[in-house]
Amino acid sequence: MYLIGFDYGSKRIGVAVGQNFTATARPLAIVRVKNQQIDWTHISALIQEWQPNALIVGLPKHADGSESSTTIAAQNFAQQLKKRYQLPVHHIDERLSSVAAAERLSDGKGDGESKLDAVAAQIILETWFSECL
Repeated sequence: MYLIGFDYGSKRIGVAVGQNFTATARPLAIVRVKNQQIDWTHISALIQEWQPNALIVGLPKHADGSESSTTIAAQNFAQQLKKRYQLPVHHIDERLSSVAAAERLSDGKGDGESKLDAVAAQIILETWFSECL
């Protein structure tokens, strides 16, 4: 079963794909957000290509666990995904995923051509696999 993970941002949304059988994920794409308009055509193409069974959206929170305006925006994005694609959408705390992604890229463990946001989405999926499977 495939899952697609999202690292939501107001300018870019990182996307990764993974499968629960191997509990592995890889960076997939960067979806652009221009003038607060998400490129839904790009997301639709990825969902059509991979036919995921579920979607995972990282929820950014403050270090103390409290919500931020970005948390609310990510929750709204998750609701839009569920409405548009009729797939289960799960949330996971994504605190420090971007920091971990930057470290992974600087250590040479990430695909050198991948963007930070897609690697952050990969980490979100890997966290999902380790905590929820």
